[in-house]
Amino acid sequence: MTEKKKSEAKKPAATQRFSDVAKELGIEVKALLALVDQFVVAHPDYKDYVYTEGKKPAASSNFGKTYRDDFLTFAADKLPKKAEPAPEPVVEAPKAPEPAKPAAPVAPVAKPGTPPPVSLPPRPTIAPTPPPAARPPVAPVIPRPTIAPTPAKADLPPIVISTPPSTPARPANVPPVVRPPIAPVVNRPAATGSQAAPGSKGAITVRPPIVVRDFAIALNLKPFQVIGNLMELNKVVSVSSVIEEADARKVAERHGYTLEIRHRGEGVQPVKKVEKPSEDDPALMTPRPPVVCVLGHVDHGKTTLLDFFRKTNVVSGEAGGITQHIGAYSVSYQGEKPEYKGKTVTFLDTPGHAAFAKMRERGASVTDVAVLVVAADDGFMPQTEEALKFAQKHASAIVAAINKVDAKGANIDRVKQQMQQRNLTPEDWGGETITSPVSALKGTGMTELLESILLQAEVLDLKANAKCPAQGVVIESQMETGRGPTATVIVQKGTLKPGDSFVCGETWCKVRALMDERGNRMPSAAPGAPALVLGWDAVPAPGTKFKTVKNDREAREIAEEAALAARKAAEAAQQAPNTGARPGMSDLERLMAALVQDKGKVLRVLLKADVNGTLEALEGCLLDIKSNKVRLEIVGGSVGPVSQSDVSLAEASKALIVAFDTKLENGVQPQLKRTGVRLITHDIIYELITLVKEAMTELLDPEVRENKLGAAEVRAVFPLGKEHKVAGCMVTEGLIRRAAKARVVRGGKIIHNGPVETLRRFKDDASEVKAGFECGIKLGGYDEYQPGDIIEAVEMLQTRPSL
Repeated sequence: MTEKKKSEAKKPAATQRFSDVAKELGIEVKALLALVDQFVVAHPDYKDYVYTEGKKPAASSNFGKTYRDDFLTFAADKLPKKAEPAPEPVVEAPKAPEPAKPAAPVAPVAKPGTPPPVSLPPRPTIAPTPPPAARPPVAPVIPRPTIAPTPAKADLPPIVISTPPSTPARPANVPPVVRPPIAPVVNRPAATGSQAAPGSKGAITVRPPIVVRDFAIALNLKPFQVIGNLMELNKVVSVSSVIEEADARKVAERHGYTLEIRHRGEGVQPVKKVEKPSEDDPALMTPRPPVVCVLGHVDHGKTTLLDFFRKTNVVSGEAGGITQHIGAYSVSYQGEKPEYKGKTVTFLDTPGHAAFAKMRERGASVTDVAVLVVAADDGFMPQTEEALKFAQKHASAIVAAINKVDAKGANIDRVKQQMQQRNLTPEDWGGETITSPVSALKGTGMTELLESILLQAEVLDLKANAKCPAQGVVIESQMETGRGPTATVIVQKGTLKPGDSFVCGETWCKVRALMDERGNRMPSAAPGAPALVLGWDAVPAPGTKFKTVKNDREAREIAEEAALAARKAAEAAQQAPNTGARPGMSDLERLMAALVQDKGKVLRVLLKADVNGTLEALEGCLLDIKSNKVRLEIVGGSVGPVSQSDVSLAEASKALIVAFDTKLENGVQPQLKRTGVRLITHDIIYELITLVKEAMTELLDPEVRENKLGAAEVRAVFPLGKEHKVAGCMVTEGLIRRAAKARVVRGGKIIHNGPVETLRRFKDDASEVKAGFECGIKLGGYDEYQPGDIIEAVEMLQTRPSL
């Protein structure tokens, strides 16, 4: 038993750690772990044993018996102990941790050497070499190739003796081997902290706020590099932090850039300089169709004239039979003259009602030829005079179309005489104005009218550059259900295509689709062509010019800057409230004027319309309503159907909604009943204006007026009980009504006022008694009747005052 215990005590421990195995093998733990990784790659079967739970072993991990033998076999040729043979212990002495073992072979090596004193110098020369070789990371790799050739030559000792001075020179050359690890250390600070001359790499432009991430992208750096530079400036930031402009300039200058900071509002002017002079080069000009505006008085046949060209019937679709919208149409020549074959004309149809003066002027401002339509039976009317002024102001040429020549009472010569009086001499009277008698209903003279327009276009020599960025003007805009904001535009220069981005005042658009007047998609819109554009961010203002830019990002920025400038101007205009004060008034007078204005009647309205042009016309008509008793205040206006948000806005501002030719969204009608907001809607503009005027008069206090119903003469007085009396009367005029107000007149003076409390005829109660009949009358609170008194019955009538 004792022998068994002694044998068991001599056995190694059951488990060993990696640190113990490293000591046993005489290598570092890191080198042992690296060998283990190579062993696992060479023997994947042991992977689960070595990497327990999928983790790599550490110094404190257990070294398993399962793979110990195979590992030692695998690492036998790679361990420094086993790879070093006995004949060369001198090199191995400094590296191996066991100095006693190499001391024994050194003595026999020194004996075969003939000069023993000479063999001593190499030993001190070896002593200085261990310090650099004692570094564990580099030493184990370098000596292995040098050990291999040395054991092959046994006569090296005499060679070492003959070259004692050369051996110290070689160790002197060893330090350069240490320099390579120093070289990258020198280069690292040069890479991270390099400071180039400011502006040597150019200039970069940023806009505040300056975010670290975006700023690093602009500098072509990583965000952590910018953060490191800012930390050197004692600024603790993150990737999403906003930094100051001064710090950004310092970081940019450190990396060789000049920083230019452009604030909002500073980039509007350069956009206007995009126009290149080459766009107006005559060599790039190509003929374009003329843009023709049809002007005239209401109901003189302007839309009917266009219906003949388009083979449509727009008049039947307009409420009230009058045009209330502006439209753009393209018409092709269908006549017989070969020189005009294939040519097109762009027509603009404008309303003739007095309310649409701005729409007529906007249509005339973008036209080349104006067609002035005058009815042969009516002659020049007020809107004809106005249309003539617009045409003379904006259009290059005027063509007069005398319509309704087949109507009863038509007089063409009278119309020409009226034209002569207005300095518009007809061509057949020796003037320059082309005059065409036509009948839009029957088609008489319509082809000749179109030829006259094309002739004027030839004289004007209309050309445009179709290859430059597109430019044009918005004719009409609206909010359509399912499409969003849309606008009818006319291209004046360039070619507009789907995908283009352009700016139009405070709005921008990336063209999603182009449609013609019949709803068909267009591949592009050439100069002079009308198109319905889809893809707006908001409804643009009619009459605003648009211009194509590079991309939608630039368009959005320019539009936002324009909207910001307009908002600031509006805020500046609203800072001085309209209190009715006049210049030179004292503070007390200003206060009294403000109080008087607050006490006045105010009708607040919220406008809704189908298109922007009718909204503009409706607003102008309402502002033209003049009244000293009621003030009209427009809270806001927009296009599109009436929505629930509009009702909420009207409720908050205590306004009524005035809607022109629009529909209601789902859920609006119940909300109107719940909130009590009043809605006035109509599809004819002058009828809508009349309804608004009636709403204004309803705010005024009614005027009370007394109306005499009749009179009765007291003939006798009868007692009614012990205290009251009844007057027996004869109705002399009108009628006496029960519960009506009455008064007792005696000797021309009013003695008592009171209601008719009791009215009887004989013994029956009566509601009223007419003239020529007798009745009994008792007034409330009065019993002192006398024969001869007159009882007059009156009623109070309330009449609505006028504005």
